[in-house]
Amino acid sequence: MLSIKNWQSLSEAEKKQTLTRPLQISSVKNKVQEIINQVRTYGDHALFSFTKQFDGAALDSLQIPRQKIENACINKKSLNAILDAIKTITLYHQSRLPEIRKTSTAPGVNIYTAYRPIQRVGLYVPGGNQTPLVSSLLMQAIPALVAGCPVKILCTPPDASGSINEHLLVAARLCGINTIYTLGGAQAIAAMAYGTQTVTKVDKIFGPGNSYVTEAKTLVAIDPQGAAIDMPAGPSEVMIIANDQTNPAFVAADLLAQAEHGVDSQVMLICDTPQFAEQVNQQLQVQFNTLSRKQIITQSLANSLIIVCAEKAEQLSIINSYAPEHLIINREDAESWVEEIRSAGTLFLGPWAAETLGDYVTGSNHVLPTNGFAKNHNGLSTEDFLTCFNVQSINREGIINLGSSAIALAQIEGLDAHAQAVEIRLNALED
Repeated sequence: MLSIKNWQSLSEAEKKQTLTRPLQISSVKNKVQEIINQVRTYGDHALFSFTKQFDGAALDSLQIPRQKIENACINKKSLNAILDAIKTITLYHQSRLPEIRKTSTAPGVNIYTAYRPIQRVGLYVPGGNQTPLVSSLLMQAIPALVAGCPVKILCTPPDASGSINEHLLVAARLCGINTIYTLGGAQAIAAMAYGTQTVTKVDKIFGPGNSYVTEAKTLVAIDPQGAAIDMPAGPSEVMIIANDQTNPAFVAADLLAQAEHGVDSQVMLICDTPQFAEQVNQQLQVQFNTLSRKQIITQSLANSLIIVCAEKAEQLSIINSYAPEHLIINREDAESWVEEIRSAGTLFLGPWAAETLGDYVTGSNHVLPTNGFAKNHNGLSTEDFLTCFNVQSINREGIINLGSSAIALAQIEGLDAHAQAVEIRLNALED
């Protein structure tokens, strides 16, 4: 099912090519920019038109009535699963609330950092009724709730009748969201970034999406009149480290679970021997035959591979160079690897740590940097829904202790007004 490459037999150029993500669809920047321009110019009218064009839905209203959200109902099993996820995600994100600590940097000088919730946040959940990504909603809405953001709006694409899946409505209600728009794609991002007659303009936009959504987020983020975004996004990916003692059925299951996300997803296994690689391929075939999203998985696996490499130092180099969104270390000595991991969105340790659990119920956030951005970005957290500023308290003792140094540095830079602002205070103290 997956091609197998012996790492030691590859040239340096071949190794580099092996770790290169599949080429994505050619830029959609011009198309997305036109959608944004239309939304900015024509507001709601453009949103109705694009929803008809892209989602096949002729809407009467862009916003879900609050009563419909309140009346949404799902079966008990689904409700309990959502409540379980809310509990664990809330507990983890509450633990990420920053503590306020005062620091005295010199006698008479005290500094602390004050945190405030972002006032207006926009959450984007792709999929609509075809794939109601309840987990994506929870992973965004709960840290926003924990952070205390007062205005939280949700955009998600409707089905052809203009409806939103009841599971999404219930999850939103349980997370304190009562403003939901039946909007998807680049037009949803534009509406949240700039506002329309109906859609509230937000300060920051969160959530995954396709290439149009990703491009729209990039464009509004560089516009001072637009909105900030959470992080760069790309196709889902997983890398697994395993050895001959690992259960190949577990490895195959984790590879398939990530592959079913989308045709552009990439899954990779690094193992010690060709024999284990073949065992995993056999399990992939067995498990693949039982699954429903075969067409998607087939295309995803075509972009994926198994690397045979027995040297731990080389394996670590591969991991840190690729910087996977998800890293599963399915080995009994998994804990000992953590210290040497430099670049990964999130880690799963040991044979029982199915990545699926992290997607839904462990509590850790599954909105993660992809496409190599784990080298310089973190997964979504409570802090992403907060802003902060430093508060500096300086008394007489403080300016006496540090004033002369401030004056000297200002004079070095040729900024005499800076120096004067301190000198005038020191002179006042002498008087």
